Amino acid sequence: MSKRVSTSLLVVLSVLASLLVVGSVSQQAGAAPAAFVHPGVLVSRAQLDYIRSRVNAGAQPQTQAYQAMMSDGLLSQSRQPHPRSVVECGPYSQPNYGCTDERQDALAAYGNALAWYITQNATYAKKAISLMDAWSGVITSHTNSNAPLQTGWAGSAWPRAAEIIRYTYSGGWANMARFQTMLRNVYLPTLLKGSNSNGNWELTMMEAAVGISVFLDDKVSYDKAMAKYMLRVPAYIYLTTDGALPKTVPGGPSGRSAIISYWQGQSTFVNGLTQETCRDFVHTGYGLASVSDVAETSRIQGTDLYTGDIGTRLRNALGFQAQYELGAAVPSWLCGGTVKRGLGPVTEVGYNALGNRLGNVMANTKTLVMNNRPAGDNILFVAWETLTHGDQPN
Repeated sequence: MSKRVSTSLLVVLSVLASLLVVGSVSQQAGAAPAAFVHPGVLVSRAQLDYIRSRVNAGAQPQTQAYQAMMSDGLLSQSRQPHPRSVVECGPYSQPNYGCTDERQDALAAYGNALAWYITQNATYAKKAISLMDAWSGVITSHTNSNAPLQTGWAGSAWPRAAEIIRYTYSGGWANMARFQTMLRNVYLPTLLKGSNSNGNWELTMMEAAVGISVFLDDKVSYDKAMAKYMLRVPAYIYLTTDGALPKTVPGGPSGRSAIISYWQGQSTFVNGLTQETCRDFVHTGYGLASVSDVAETSRIQGTDLYTGDIGTRLRNALGFQAQYELGAAVPSWLCGGTVKRGLGPVTEVGYNALGNRLGNVMANTKTLVMNNRPAGDNILFVAWETLTHGDQPN
């Protein structure tokens, strides 16, 4: 073989290898599927069918979880929406002009959508639609410092409700296009900018962006959101394979002292520690909920992130936080020997995927899951996970 031919062959092989790597990276990153699966935001039709069959049979844990959801004030059929044109959310909810109303109406729409599918009673579908219509006819923007986070919280719940109604309810939704326009114009541009605040912000924002992109069949936005998510998760959950210091995201802290400060002053890093563990478990729970929720939507859309690096980080993070949430003594090297507990109802989705489906032994996480059943809502964006994902085989 001549040197020229040999060189050409090497170039071809190199290009092919590059294409394979790019394809692999694209797949790992959870790129948008050729066609989106609907309903496909957090829950699939197979999952919905399983929930309904279990509730109809009086089986647990779904029946108790269903009863708890139906008794939640958010599902009151006398509930009236309170939409605002401009939702203003300041730090620590000061001011709070429409923030609580928006979040709770979005969760109420999701709960009513679930109730519709389980009961097949159109009253609940119509209620969900009325809540979505009320906001899509009024809201124009979010303002003040917490606007990105508010957009993420409400924006996570809206597409869950919309997916169920659009693809399972045949009674009609006259203003669906207007609702789509609301998500596309009021939510998505803010969400896709991301955030360099504490990691739970960007994770929740990417959960909302991913869900909205599925509902809009928007592959470009889906890929943008997933790309930010794939960078943020390793920068939020530490593994010892990362090296001496946690990973960072573009525009994030640089250098040892800045990174330690960003990690709430924590300088000893172990598997499963999160960027907000030493802040408090409440905000850590927000972050872990969105890590789980995006992975679940991605799995429904054809890419199982639970089986790779994302799953490894989530499994370690759930276990690490669970042991201390359950009361384990806090070592002096961790958060100065004190943690602020209160992880919240955020463990069902991740545990079901990693513990039940994939068979990982997660003793502390399992105990915490069982202790919290039936998981309710956090009045922000997490809701009724025992009903939707408790022992869910699909």
